Amino acid sequence: METLVALAPLILMFAVMWFFLIRPAQKRQKNTQKMQSELKRGDDVVTIGGLHGTIDAVDDSTVFLKCSDGSRLQFERAAIGRVVNEA
Repeated sequence: METLVALAPLILMFAVMWFFLIRPAQKRQKNTQKMQSELKRGDDVVTIGGLHGTIDAVDDSTVFLKCSDGSRLQFERAAIGRVVNEA
């Protein structure tokens, strides 16, 4: 019984860390993966490097972005940080 009482603060601390740190991070990661898998042509996106562009084509693992100066750049899907405006 004393062992359980001694471990209670450690167990409580782990539970608090899970609810406040680990669980929200897992939700964000799941939402990001869902967003990256649902990318389609015409979406306005921002890469994790801060580049703004419009999706010109989507491949299995890559995305082709068209920038404002007309250049066409190829990125990995994982490099897309967020969708700004869905077409």
